[in-house]
Amino acid sequence: MNKVYPSAAAALDGIVEDGQMLAVGGFGLCGIPEALIDALQASGKKNLTVISNNAGVDGFGLGKLLATRQISKMISSYVGENKEFERQYLAGELALDFTPQGTLAEKLRAGGAGIPAFFTKTGVGTIVADGKELREFDGETYVMERSLTPAVSLVKAFRADKSGNLQFRRTARNFNPNVAMAGKITVVEVEEIVETGAIDPDQVHLPGIFVHRIVLNTTPEKRIEQRTVRK
Repeated sequence: MNKVYPSAAAALDGIVEDGQMLAVGGFGLCGIPEALIDALQASGKKNLTVISNNAGVDGFGLGKLLATRQISKMISSYVGENKEFERQYLAGELALDFTPQGTLAEKLRAGGAGIPAFFTKTGVGTIVADGKELREFDGETYVMERSLTPAVSLVKAFRADKSGNLQFRRTARNFNPNVAMAGKITVVEVEEIVETGAIDPDQVHLPGIFVHRIVLNTTPEKRIEQRTVRK
């Protein structure tokens, strides 16, 4: 089975549709699948529900899809760097499922592991728990959270072999592995593709069974979200 596709557009061909739920990896602007986001924007698909730790920034990352009004709902844990997101949300043009960061990570991990729901203390007694089942364990109250299984996951890794075994670098490993596990179809953008077996098995961060399509992007921009330097 050949998992390597010649371009980001080819990797998305036939699997993205209007109205879909997608998950997109990244932590801030670190480890975002830049080429796949651009290809999704070019596809013109709209009314998308997007699961992501963040919503990018104005004009970059998922901010591009917000600018073209292709996203109708975000499921996120942090959205504070995007003025267009703020404008659309306050104007009632964009739906938001605001989710605690650890809960969001577990929703994706559980979805990838075949676990439909789990209980957590996070959010009990707040609006996060509104309308959700509460249950008591050992004298403590927990809220039930449903897992997430997006139709398509877009992921950024550093290296893949041709079987789809992945290596991530540093902060890019925060959400990308869980996003990759959760997707019914997972498309991965990488900076390097090597032969199967070239990655030491002990250095594989995510096995290729979770990966369906791979695209090479050797020159991602890797923009810095907030540049801080010494005087």
